[in-house]
Amino acid sequence: MIRPSFFYDTLKSFGIDFYAGVPDSLLKNLCAYITDHADEAHNIIAANEGAAIGLAAGHYLATGQPACVYMQNSGEGNTINPLASLTDRDVYNIPVLLVIGWRGRPGVHDEPQHVKQGKVTTGLLDVMGIDYEVLSKEEDIAAIQLEKATKALQNKDVFALVIEKETFEEYKLQNVQINDLTMSREEAIQTVAAALGEKDCIVSTTGMISRELFEYRTAMNQGHERDFLTVGSMGHASQIALGIALAKPERRIWCFDGDGATIMHMGSLAIVASKKPANYIHVVFNNGAHDSVGGQPTVGLKIDLPLVAKAVGYAAAYSVTTKEELENRLSVLKSRLSTPKGPVLLEIKVKKGNRKDLGRPTTTPVENKESLMNFLKE
Repeated sequence: MIRPSFFYDTLKSFGIDFYAGVPDSLLKNLCAYITDHADEAHNIIAANEGAAIGLAAGHYLATGQPACVYMQNSGEGNTINPLASLTDRDVYNIPVLLVIGWRGRPGVHDEPQHVKQGKVTTGLLDVMGIDYEVLSKEEDIAAIQLEKATKALQNKDVFALVIEKETFEEYKLQNVQINDLTMSREEAIQTVAAALGEKDCIVSTTGMISRELFEYRTAMNQGHERDFLTVGSMGHASQIALGIALAKPERRIWCFDGDGATIMHMGSLAIVASKKPANYIHVVFNNGAHDSVGGQPTVGLKIDLPLVAKAVGYAAAYSVTTKEELENRLSVLKSRLSTPKGPVLLEIKVKKGNRKDLGRPTTTPVENKESLMNFLKE
């Protein structure tokens, strides 16, 4: 395997010292090393992968030096527009080094949401006319590949390094940011789920939130038909929930969101607010971290999400940090929903981390979809 220090130092020797992107589980060791060795001005965890391309372009315009953008392959879609209409040779001709974690590589078992993306990862690069290498796990070969990449960058091309599972040696983040919150996300999820009515529906976001919700239902001997587990499509759970809420105004629809997912497509808050769905409750479990991919920080705990929600038109927005505050707020929300006053946002601040033995959903996405649709027909 490759040492993260080798990769980082090699790029630095070629003049690449600016990083931007969205963390990925296959890149967590590299991302941890970058976090510890690059200052905050040279490593920006972006709202989404397309925004990271914009940051890289800005850095190049200011310095003449290309930047490195890291991402999971699920984020390739977010990059297509700026890669085609900003950095491309036919437009501004701006070099960028892409480092892409290859989840769902054909022949390697992975979760269902990664299967299609794994199949098209290199094909998308081909269609975009982006040269790439699957990074070797041997440092001597990787060194040659990195030299090839930098030559492409010197020619003002975009170049991609595609990263397989277990490419980088383990590296533990030293600069760990720990919040002083006491309630776990799992406890908060259980508290909210327990307060829901029989006809209520949940749309839960990508990652740990859906996994913890699924395990709660299993532990309580409940079915999973009331929950839509958005195992992929990070940042879009709020719009899925809005689509259901508008079509089923007689039901209360709860969106279980994360801070990273909310920030990724924050403009969606304005769309929810503009439609004024009285039956819509947007719950954001905020731990200030991308917990599913190594715990890299977000700006979630540095911004006022309720104020943002109110500013774009949510009827009400609240923030809680303890179980008692949460239970009291849920009691008020349940009574409030009898009057059509528009969507409500509830931010629940929670500590980082999850159970080590946390499982994954045992139903397929199609089974989940069909169960929910049958439930909504009732």
